[in-house]
Amino acid sequence: MTKAHPWMANSVQGIKDEMMAALGVDNVDQLFAQIPADHLTSRPFDLPPQLASEVELARHLDDLLSKNANAADNLCFLGAGAWPHYVPAICDEVASRSEWVTSVFGSPTSDHGRNQAWFEFCAQIGALVEMDFVGLPVYSWGCAIGHAVRMASRTTGRQKVAVPAAMDPERLSVLRNYCEPAEMASHIEIVEIAVGPDGRIDRDDLAAKLDETVAALYFETPSCHGVIEADPAGLCAAATAAGAEAIVGVDPLSLGVLAAPGSYGATIAVGPTQPLGIHMNCGGGVGGFIASPDEERYAREYPTLNISITETVAEGEYGFGLTLFHQSSYGSRDKGKDWTGNSVYLWAVANAVYMSAMGPEGFREIGNLILARARHAAESIDAIDGCSVDLSRPFFKEFVVQFDAADVAKVNQALLADGIFGGKDITGEPGVVGNAALFCVTEIHTEADIERLCVALREAVQ
Repeated sequence: MTKAHPWMANSVQGIKDEMMAALGVDNVDQLFAQIPADHLTSRPFDLPPQLASEVELARHLDDLLSKNANAADNLCFLGAGAWPHYVPAICDEVASRSEWVTSVFGSPTSDHGRNQAWFEFCAQIGALVEMDFVGLPVYSWGCAIGHAVRMASRTTGRQKVAVPAAMDPERLSVLRNYCEPAEMASHIEIVEIAVGPDGRIDRDDLAAKLDETVAALYFETPSCHGVIEADPAGLCAAATAAGAEAIVGVDPLSLGVLAAPGSYGATIAVGPTQPLGIHMNCGGGVGGFIASPDEERYAREYPTLNISITETVAEGEYGFGLTLFHQSSYGSRDKGKDWTGNSVYLWAVANAVYMSAMGPEGFREIGNLILARARHAAESIDAIDGCSVDLSRPFFKEFVVQFDAADVAKVNQALLADGIFGGKDITGEPGVVGNAALFCVTEIHTEADIERLCVALREAVQ
């Protein structure tokens, strides 16, 4: 007889027998009879012995986790989707309060405190991107792109999206999932636009491919390689002139020094929420936002939960609640505008706290600080024999380092031995020539940190 699991009540044999009797089966195998035999594993799984106590389990997990090298104990210059930023203590203090942690979801009109916090998140993101309609965050930047592209396909009735050929592989992979296989009726074709040697979208190639069949042009500024587009307004104008949506991906921390997408013609803005007061976590800590003008043709296509504010019967009092609820999968299940789930709503509270604490001046200060420190790091690395950085490219936070002869994997291995996480190996990715890595420098990196990196790089590339 199979031994009952100490933390799973339904593993007791008597309860199993009771459930099988209710289902009218004699054994568990009958429940899986529809699975083809060649899909089943015939050999026993080589699993370690079952742990008998919580003490043993805790020690086992601690031993496993201690094998990991983390960004708290090492100097981290690795970004590419999860960036090392400072998280003010107030973000953790507020977001970890029991009022938020236990208030995941109630009815559409319940829990006005939670709804107000969510409204503040949406209002602050809207102020950053200069757009008036913002949904609650989705699982990641990639998911935000995917939803935005599907929104564009529904608003235009078209089934193509143009994206830069040099795009973050993970975000592109997520977008491909949202665009669905070619055999499906709602398939969206991805058209890649060439990227020039300056890291920016090739205007001639864009003009040749942007026609009346394209639902949206998606581009990022800064790009996945940190490059700032010279004329995002021109790209947006080209998209809208072709009857397509102009979807722009932005790093929210860059908006203290760069123009907001709503100011230069973007019709939908997306981006990550992790830089806004969220720790880097293994398997979590990410999120994505979607924003647009406050127009019904956009609002009706959001798959997310949306928060609104209204006056109450008491003068000077306001209430907050969910709106457009029934177009989401919460309200209409499989008939909703794509699928949404619990997502990262608790992170939205931390994001709102971060943005409130920073304010406009704080965003300008951190944006300028990141620009200055990243530039200093790039110039210092470019001065190292065997390393080069294209300093003619304007960049924010991330930049590409070329290695003349050194293998990036070996360089990173040498850096790790010195307690440094090097840049992401982007050798062979679109838009990249030769051995290259993407380095990330943020407000947490001091001049001493950058010097330590350069000393280690000089040794690593010898």
